[in-house]
Amino acid sequence: MTANGETAEYSGGELQTIVAARTLIGKRSCFIGVGRPSTAALLARMVHNPKLVLVYESGTIGAKPYRVPLSIGDGELAETADLVVSVPEMFNYWIGPGQVQVAFLGAAQVDPQANLNSTVIGDYRHPKTRLPGAGGAPEIATGCEEVVVIAPHSTRTFVPRLDFKTTRGERTTTVITDLGVLTPIEGELTLTAIHPGVTVEQAREHTGWDLRVADNVQVSAAPTAEELTALRELVSR
Repeated sequence: MTANGETAEYSGGELQTIVAARTLIGKRSCFIGVGRPSTAALLARMVHNPKLVLVYESGTIGAKPYRVPLSIGDGELAETADLVVSVPEMFNYWIGPGQVQVAFLGAAQVDPQANLNSTVIGDYRHPKTRLPGAGGAPEIATGCEEVVVIAPHSTRTFVPRLDFKTTRGERTTTVITDLGVLTPIEGELTLTAIHPGVTVEQAREHTGWDLRVADNVQVSAAPTAEELTALRELVSR
């Protein structure tokens, strides 16, 4: 809140990150992808859940960075971690047996069943765009208890059919966008919340299929002063 009691201005991307961070309240551990998923997890640890154990694909467990890492290989992750293990150990001992509770992932495309594409846009043999690829996402999405996807809400991202299925969406519990929140209901992503100032019609217009809408769509709580200040300090470091 500002000095006169009004809510400070914020962007859709900032609210998306803050809403994602709130999903980690009360969670014990989180496997983190790069970009906004990483920022949201760091924010959660700073504001909501200081005991949250952050796990990165490079093998760092219990990392405590004070800025957004440049990549999963950022030296600060290893320097601040409780434990550093090899990548094979990470996947064979920690991810595969389900020892990490939540996975935060991004994607270039999301379909109605919450399957993800991070491999190619266009035909696989002659793609328009070659993306970073699967990395460990398929194993992470099947090994963690639940998956939270963080993605921009547009018809380019939310498509009726993936150009390539990189990661199955069976364990996805929440998809958080800059417009709202989608939750799988009866196997199909359903709009269950919109952010302040967003309409259901806007969310539908920015989805590449006929988006199912819950009977009682909630409105996300606006950022608190603490959340917004912490986020801006985090990304400015």
